[in-house]
Parts: sequence; C-alpha cells; structure tokens
Amino acid sequence: MIGIGSDHGGFNLKTEIIKFLKEKGYEVKDFGTYSTESVDYPDFGQAVTEAVSEGECDKGIVICGTGIGISIAANKVKGIRAALCTDTYMARMSREHNNANILALGERVVGIGAALDIVETWLDTEFAGGRHQLRLDKIAQIEEKYRNK
Repeated sequence: MIGIGSDHGGFNLKTEIIKFLKEKGYEVKDFGTYSTESVDYPDFGQAVTEAVSEGECDKGIVICGTGIGISIAANKVKGIRAALCTDTYMARMSREHNNANILALGERVVGIGAALDIVETWLDTEFAGGRHQLRLDKIAQIEEKYRNK
C-alpha cells in the first residue's frame, strides 16, 4: 500500500497522483489534506511517514508547494529516508542507491506529467543493495546516535 499526503500547496498534484496510482493498480491510503485550505505540512508528512515507519504502508509520497518543508519533516521519523526528487534520474537513484521509502514532490516545482513520470520511476526501481547498504547502515548509526539528544 502507498501512503500519500500533502498540504494545501500539494493538494492538486496529490489528487492527480492518487488517480494515476489507482489506474496502475496500487492500493492507496490518503492521509489528507482534502482541500486547498491552508494547513501545516508537518502534520501530513508525519502521518504518512509514521504509517511507513510502522509498516502500515510499504512506501509513501508527500507533497507540498516545493517539497522541501515536507521532506524535512518526513526525515525526522526514525527509519525514514525521504527523497525530494525533481526528475526521473533523482527518483531512480533515490531508490537504487538510497532505498528511499518516501518520495517528496513539490507541486509548484514540477508539472503533473513530470511528477507522474517521477512517481512511476520511483515505484518501479528496486534497491541495489551491496555497497549502498553499507552507507544506509552508517546513516542508521547517525540516526541512532542523535535519537535522544
């Protein structure tokens, strides 16, 4: 299952991505927001990332106006590797090398067509493992070191 959430700045793109994912046969859980009324992106980033972190969703997509704020918020949850991607190369590398479990997008930065290509590439790319896993292990050690500070 793919969890998805956005603030008001990402609402329209989120709606298009949900339609796209359902057409592709994915099960989707929408964590809001449900309109273009102003809301705070950390609330929706946290909802999606907690669902991924706790195993309720396999992967997540978070969207705000630029993707920056919601990706920062998403990366505060232990075990989350949120990648802000603006093209398909970044999407592929975020999965292949970084095993990103959250894709962050900016509605005001990428158009709908490019965003759908990014989503498709991100979902279709597998983690390469090997030397990349060693690097992810180091990231997890950093995360653990600063967990309670």
